[in-house]
Formats: sequence, C-alpha cells, structure tokens
Amino acid sequence: MFTKVSSSPTCDIDADEANLEQWGKKVGEIMQPHTQKEFKMAIQVTEVNGGEVLAIHVSGKLEKADYEYLVPEFERLIEQHGKLRVLFDMSAFHGWELSAAWEDFKFGMKHFGSIERLAMVGEERWQHGMAIFCKPFTKATVRYFDHVDGAEARKWLGEV
Repeated sequence: MFTKVSSSPTCDIDADEANLEQWGKKVGEIMQPHTQKEFKMAIQVTEVNGGEVLAIHVSGKLEKADYEYLVPEFERLIEQHGKLRVLFDMSAFHGWELSAAWEDFKFGMKHFGSIERLAMVGEERWQHGMAIFCKPFTKATVRYFDHVDGAEARKWLGEV
C-alpha cells in the first residue's frame, strides 16, 4: 500500500497544479511502501518539454528502494530523448542512507554522460557544496540555484 506524503513548500517549480500543467506532464510520484514509521522519503518525477527535461523533487533521506523506482523512469527518458536536462530540487533533501549512497554512485557512473545540464536547487550551504562536488563526476554542465531562484533554473534548463 502506498500513502501520499504531503509536500512541503520548496522552490516555485511546481507550487500548484496549474503551474505543473504549464511546466510539464506529471509522470508519477515515487514513494516508499507504507510502514509503521512515517515516510522518510518522497520523490516526485515530472517530465517537462516533452521529456527533454526531467524535474526530480526529493525530500527527506534517500534509501536504496528509492532508486528502484527512479532509475527505470530516468533510463526510459534517456532511451526516448538521448541526453536529458535535469532539475534536481533538493530544498527539503536530508541526504542518503549508506545503501542509497552506493546506488547513487552506481547511477552516476552508469549515466556519467547522459545528462546535458543539471540544475540543482536547494537552500542549505551543504547542498550548494554538493553541486560543486558532483561536477567531476558528470559530463553535464552543473549549476546551483537557491530555492527562491527556481524560475531562473527553469529558464537556464530551457536555453539552447
């Protein structure tokens, strides 16, 4: 059984359904199965500009199971469109469990050249540092945007 997690306000990327319709086609929400504990993680994946841009919104702490849902969707879009532009909204992100960090490393190695541009949106100093840290591990052009600059991140991803 899956339970929807209420979303917290992040950047203005998908503040409401009208904005979501304007910015892209929602392809799904990826959530962990319900347990006795509250959810630690929710991932929302949104296909934008016909799938050329993938918006990923994360909150909480990533676990290994989260990658089992995210990776196939990402790979489907790469198969359809080639290199992607990715908006990674990590405003409410709190890091990885150890097993998820390993999955993230494997994902990064496999898709080293699959991302053309990566806009990382956050609000914490360590999140800005993470954007700098990831640059040597991808061929993508990586830029960090503060959560209040979500519109600028979208604009940058849409530029030719």
